[in-house]
Amino acid sequence: MFYNIIIILCVKILNYIIFNIMSEYSDSLPKYEILSEETTNFDFNYKIILIGDSNVGKSCLTVRATKNTFLNFYTPTVGFEFFNLIINIKGKNIKLQIWDTCGQEKFRSLINNFYHKASLAIIVYSIDNEKSFEHIEHWLNEIKSNTIPDIKIFLIGNKMDLVDLRKIKTEKAKRFCEERGLDYFIETSAKNGENVINTFAYAANLLLEESLKYQKINKDKVKINENINNKKTDNCLSFDYVEDEPRNIILDNNSTKEKKKKCCK
Repeated sequence: MFYNIIIILCVKILNYIIFNIMSEYSDSLPKYEILSEETTNFDFNYKIILIGDSNVGKSCLTVRATKNTFLNFYTPTVGFEFFNLIINIKGKNIKLQIWDTCGQEKFRSLINNFYHKASLAIIVYSIDNEKSFEHIEHWLNEIKSNTIPDIKIFLIGNKMDLVDLRKIKTEKAKRFCEERGLDYFIETSAKNGENVINTFAYAANLLLEESLKYQKINKDKVKINENINNKKTDNCLSFDYVEDEPRNIILDNNSTKEKKKKCCK
């Protein structure tokens, strides 16, 4: 009995250490403020989709992020549910449209259209469910089939509070994320709220940085074009500027496209 208590305490301490190591990204995350749902003025609008097997906690994560509460009962999502989360970060109001998609096989055919114009996809598995982790490849294939190739992809291991029931090691999931070139990995607990809000704030900051970078690049290219058009030279070659293809970042209802960054910070 005594040894069992020691083992449980050691596991909890180890989980706490892992949690703090994984949460280092929050040190570099700019200060942010969650705004009221009634806020109507925002600078950027992004669509985020949550996908994964049923009963991994997608709806609970969404409700925890947008309502700061926990669902104690399980009701399968039929098709999809839609929530808004508005965050002020770096002086910009960012509206995250969070689409909670169902994971049951009989509903999957209903959600293909809802991948459209997604800026970021979050694949959710449960740390106590091996099959939900094995099915990540399936969800990655669905993302590739239904979205622009350069969509940002996060991997979330939910239910990190179930320490004694853990079947998927953190290191295994992190290694998977790095090997697949995903943009971010974190473990969360929708039940007690660990890492939930910060994960969406991190997503908002990442998408904001990409949009601001794209704006700057476009402004620089416009200036270059203006200089070329205004410059008068003789006996020189002329050329036409061809704008890059649209990127997948949703910026005021316009799609944009950007290369991936490395997975885990």
